[in-house]
Amino acid sequence: MLEQHSMKLISLVVPCFNESAVFPHLKTALTSIADELSAKFRVEIVFVDDGSKDSTWTQICAFSEEDSRIRGVSLSRNFGHQLALTCGYDLAQGDAVVCMDADLQDPPEAIIQMAEKWQEGYDIVYAVRAKREGETVFKLLTAKLFYRIMRFLGAHNVQVDTGDFRLMSRTALDALGKMREQHRFIRGMVGWLGFRVAEIEYERKARRAGVTKYPLKKMMRLAVDAIVSFSITPLRLSFLSAIILSAVILGYMFYAAAKHFIIGTSLVPGWTSLIIAVVALGAMNLISIGILGEYVGRIYEEVKKRPLYFIKGRTSNVQQKEN
Repeated sequence: MLEQHSMKLISLVVPCFNESAVFPHLKTALTSIADELSAKFRVEIVFVDDGSKDSTWTQICAFSEEDSRIRGVSLSRNFGHQLALTCGYDLAQGDAVVCMDADLQDPPEAIIQMAEKWQEGYDIVYAVRAKREGETVFKLLTAKLFYRIMRFLGAHNVQVDTGDFRLMSRTALDALGKMREQHRFIRGMVGWLGFRVAEIEYERKARRAGVTKYPLKKMMRLAVDAIVSFSITPLRLSFLSAIILSAVILGYMFYAAAKHFIIGTSLVPGWTSLIIAVVALGAMNLISIGILGEYVGRIYEEVKKRPLYFIKGRTSNVQQKEN
């Protein structure tokens, strides 16, 4: 075994929100993988309690007292998974940092493969989902569709069929840390960085206990953040649709004029053509304004330069750090 001072440090970052039911299972799994990694690396585990209302924070504190490798912070409220993950990344001190969800759908054993790829010189190691257990057909189809839509809209850096289960080297993580936007789609931000990339495949398991913290509403919000943050194609599609609709209306005007001045007959007056034109133009305007509003709203949020999160509590081994 290598001497402790010469061993590199791997940080495991685990955002948590109301995970008291699964925490005993998580504790066992993380202790086991940390012990296995300790043969080659020093290990720290950083928990970020994202404003939980149950006993999650109490269990994190107790775990920290039992194991010196455990560090934890509690956020002042629920900021959301992406900002909780950002906080964990900010606090992690490792030469390499791995993020995983607390529900144990991402198997900790895969971290061994990630670490091997990192030792081969890769800065970012993605865990690609080869199989997903315990998820509905709707969830599987929408997940596949989402990544394909992102590619269609021009966000080619978003890795297909991956989540936030990945390893990043200190070099890549420091680069990510310079990106402080409010509306964060971290898997897209990581893809945008570049660096040397590798992949491993794994089978995503069903949630060990508790309920999902990503219902349809949050999934839709994340999808909108992803699209608006990494593509201006919706704005271009809105402009293109306006051009096509204008061309159709212009063609209809020439047709009506030709009927009147050349053939000598007028179109039969009525509500149909008028209503179609009004509805089409009104719908186009509303859609365009809505798309534009999403982009303007994010500009408004960004220019305020508010901190991404606030920490209200920390375990004794966590130092104060700016966010």
